[in-house]
Amino acid sequence: MATETIFSKIIAGEIPADIVYQDEHCVAIKDVAPKAPTHLLVIPRKVIPRLCDASEEDRALLGHLMLATGDIARQAGVEEAFRVIINNGAGVGQTVFHLHLHILAGKEFSEAQLGF
Repeated sequence: MATETIFSKIIAGEIPADIVYQDEHCVAIKDVAPKAPTHLLVIPRKVIPRLCDASEEDRALLGHLMLATGDIARQAGVEEAFRVIINNGAGVGQTVFHLHLHILAGKEFSEAQLGF
């Protein structure tokens, strides 16, 4: 069984969060420490610690997350320009080991900010 995370507690309603979207496969919340004017997290209900831990059985879920991310960006009014980030592992800043996608928008991002 997967380890319980702050995100699984939010999904279960045990911890409050500013939920902006939810469906049977995922939940989107406002980030509590935003790095941009719009900073949302898209979290699958299924706990997958890191992207590299996803399996073939997660293929449809991963596709759903991408489509939901587009819908969420549209609902947030940022569909014309947003960035999607997935951190995979502590070495790149992942602090909650429950796969999640960051939607960042509302400011310009330089590749230098991300180390490219």
